[in-house]
Amino acid sequence: MQSTYVLVALAMAGSSFATAFGALWFFGWMFDRKTRTARALVREEAEATVFIFDDQVLVDATDRGHRLLANRPRIGNDWARLLTQLSRSFPNLEEELKELAEVGQITVAGQTEGQSAQVHAEWWDGLTRIELTEDASRAQTIQVDRFSQKALEEELETLRATADRAPFLVWQQSANGAISWANRSYMDMVRKSDKDAAFQCWPPARLFDPTTLSGPTGDGRPQRLPLKSPDSDETRWFEAYCSVRGDDTLYFAVEADAVVKAENALRNFVQTLTKTFAHLPIGLAIFDRDRRLALFNPALTDLTTLPSDFLSARPTLYDFLDRLRDKQMMPEPKDYKSWRQQLTALEAAASDGTYEENWALPTGQTYRVTGRPHPDGAVAFLFADISAEVSLTRRFRSELEVGQAVVDAMDEAIAVFSPSGALTMSNIAFEQVWGVDPSSTLAEYGILDATRLWHKSCEPTPIWGDIRDSVEDLAERADWSALARLKDGRLVQCRITPLAGGATLVGFTVEPIAPRPIPSQPVISASA
Repeated sequence: MQSTYVLVALAMAGSSFATAFGALWFFGWMFDRKTRTARALVREEAEATVFIFDDQVLVDATDRGHRLLANRPRIGNDWARLLTQLSRSFPNLEEELKELAEVGQITVAGQTEGQSAQVHAEWWDGLTRIELTEDASRAQTIQVDRFSQKALEEELETLRATADRAPFLVWQQSANGAISWANRSYMDMVRKSDKDAAFQCWPPARLFDPTTLSGPTGDGRPQRLPLKSPDSDETRWFEAYCSVRGDDTLYFAVEADAVVKAENALRNFVQTLTKTFAHLPIGLAIFDRDRRLALFNPALTDLTTLPSDFLSARPTLYDFLDRLRDKQMMPEPKDYKSWRQQLTALEAAASDGTYEENWALPTGQTYRVTGRPHPDGAVAFLFADISAEVSLTRRFRSELEVGQAVVDAMDEAIAVFSPSGALTMSNIAFEQVWGVDPSSTLAEYGILDATRLWHKSCEPTPIWGDIRDSVEDLAERADWSALARLKDGRLVQCRITPLAGGATLVGFTVEPIAPRPIPSQPVISASA
């Protein structure tokens, strides 16, 4: 019984081995048959451009066929690369070849380099034979010596390496929008943008929205293109340049993320400055290096009465100043020539940061205008309404003049000293008594200088030290008086009075000079 089971198992094992061996032999025979068939088909047309495909895999090709495929990027399978190479001359080739297995053979006509050409495709026992032929009437063939051929090949290899290793995206699109060529940077970006994309097919996916791509711009400026990242919500930016080559368009896209970030940062900074400047009472006008208004705040509109639409139109500096002149918001010049010279001098002074002037307007207002240089050749002008300050200064100056006139009208010689001992005020009587004009000296005239003068002009007395102590002592302050005598014999009444803020008034009343008696005249008698 056991021997029976053993025999059955051996029989089953032998049958399985025979089946496997037969399958391997059959597939090997079929592969060897296809290989021999492909080689035979190639050898028959060694001087022609022939390709042998097994499905979409290139089995063999003639030398001309290999050279033709070598002109295409090594992206995708051999079948797609061949169809892409022939698509320019045979636009409908791919659609025609879909029926090859059913009809057996197909011939497609086309144009290549201005000459008629055709593609002849045949189905051979599971293999596809593609032959590219040109018009037989083209009798002569261009002959190139081997040195020229070598130079052309080296140049071609250099150009390929340059385009392939370029750190920016380069691709070519046909008239229907299909990509006919792309460099390695472009393909790497396709892989990063769509990791699930099938890269064994050609043409590759288009990275950018076709609606955003346009032709060459007249001013030569690049086109800003966004690229959405599939892994995040971040958007990458590129600046694309394009060049038309016949029916195709060649694009060059340079990464512009840093430029966009810088522009956004600058825009946010400008917005922040604009919001800050909007609350300033000082009018601000910034002109760029071309002297066009780049930034202004609402206070400028209020101070200059210029309309916002005029300022928003980015007028030049000269147009801006001309409009101010028309609205009588700046001093009126004597003539137009001097006006233009004044504008030139104003711009030059503002560029150096030395322009600062008060404008007395016909309306009675007074503006302080300051020009300051800014980076990149820009110039900023600040307009401040100082009418209230000027009015207050004038009123204060008027009060000072009235007070000085009142003090000068007094017979008593008066000198007022600050808490630090500096002379702040004196009158004409003080100058006449002591023979000194403190306002005529550049140096500060203090209590020490004054007491020295008084001591020199009077008989010895200790009151000058006491006066000096009263001026400098801020703790004990009280009115007191004393007498001194000038060297000409006249008495001087000295008065020391504390004032508000730590100041001290020192007054001098000098005894008037007694008139000399008139000598009596001798009486002459009549007899004499």
